[in-house]
Amino acid sequence: MAEQFDVVVLGMGPGGEVAAGQLLRAGQRVAVVERELIGGECAYWGCVPSKTLLRGPDAVAAADRAPGVGRPALDWAALCDYRDWMIRHLDDTGQVEAYTRRGATVVKGAGRLDGRTSGGQLRVNVAGRQLEARHVIIATGSEPTRPPVPGLEEGSGVPVWTNREATTLRDIPSRAVVLGGGAVAVELGQFLARTGSHVTLVQRGDRLVTREDLRVGDLARAALAADGIDVRLGRQAVRATSTGGGARVHLDDASTLDADVVVVAAGRRPRVQDIGLDTVGVEVPAGDPQGLVVDDRCRFGAGLWAIGDVTGQALFTHVAKYQARVAAENILGADRHASYDGIPRVIFADPEIAAVGLTTAQATTRGHNVASAEIDLPKAIARPWTFETEPRGTLGLLADRDRQVLLGAWAVAPMAAEWIHQAALAVRAAVPLHVLRDQVAQFPTYTEAYLAALDHLDA
Repeated sequence: MAEQFDVVVLGMGPGGEVAAGQLLRAGQRVAVVERELIGGECAYWGCVPSKTLLRGPDAVAAADRAPGVGRPALDWAALCDYRDWMIRHLDDTGQVEAYTRRGATVVKGAGRLDGRTSGGQLRVNVAGRQLEARHVIIATGSEPTRPPVPGLEEGSGVPVWTNREATTLRDIPSRAVVLGGGAVAVELGQFLARTGSHVTLVQRGDRLVTREDLRVGDLARAALAADGIDVRLGRQAVRATSTGGGARVHLDDASTLDADVVVVAAGRRPRVQDIGLDTVGVEVPAGDPQGLVVDDRCRFGAGLWAIGDVTGQALFTHVAKYQARVAAENILGADRHASYDGIPRVIFADPEIAAVGLTTAQATTRGHNVASAEIDLPKAIARPWTFETEPRGTLGLLADRDRQVLLGAWAVAPMAAEWIHQAALAVRAAVPLHVLRDQVAQFPTYTEAYLAALDHLDA
């Protein structure tokens, strides 16, 4: 017989966990289905291990720039041990037990939608186990995109890493070729370089971080070059061959790169295949990178909800958790609508790269009367000088002259991930520029830079 629930959550990454927790607190009968580990990609192979690994090398580099501080040694074995503790040694036993204690039914396995009952209930099949519910939340996440390059396919003999192998590594490769130019490529490339790898980063586009303003890509490239990374822009791999324990990557300019490992960091695609969408009347073409199209309540059909990377809407953990709150509240009877204005975007490089809102190109395309400003932080505020002996940092602002509000902001600077949120709130709430100019910032902080940039904004 089928087991009856109010809600089935298919996929227990950060979004699934937030939704399940909120529904359980409201007294709902919840089944959670996870094919791998409860916590998902972020907790075990993504954000958590990558930021944990980045911290040690970043601290060593920061010591070089801090006044009066000697260079500390990086204890690689201890860092790996701490990383393993942070990712729970790839064991979710504690999470399974915790959800069981909270009243959830935990089902491990690959779940698939299986149509509807005659009464309209949704069915989910997990290895022959039948679950039925009024609502199903799809939170199946995303998977790495492998470029269609001969030799990079599984079983070719070429040592290929995705983020999973890179964030669970124990041995640092002597040479690494990183394919891609976005957040994962920048973070992993800098991490490997700072732990002893000779890194070559190959980016098909003519700049790094192509989703952000042009200047952000220029500054990112300079930061990577300062760590000895060979950045090849406007190039792409056309073939990879095994060299007996290593790889040779052939580029489209006829040059070759030898490496111990090829790191594929060319983006991710929503995981929408093989989850039974066709059984509920949802057709997704094979290879479709767009994901499930949801409305502003995170719904894509009667009783059907989707959150996180599977929606293709800003593939960030914080967006998944936000969508989870929206979907759960709507399931519980609220009328909550999602807004994606003011979502921060961060690359945890050194210096950190943070942005929010529109880019200049996007704002112009949408017809805004654009005003912009860019400032060199060491020339504008005191904090960079108190923070490090070779101060650096850049902040850019984008505003609408007619509406007198901030449209976007970006920063390439120390701790930018922390202080981008003032701009994020300003964009989200459409805070008037005169209010932002009248705000008093703590001295000395990087946040003071907003006042300096606003003074340069011709709006």
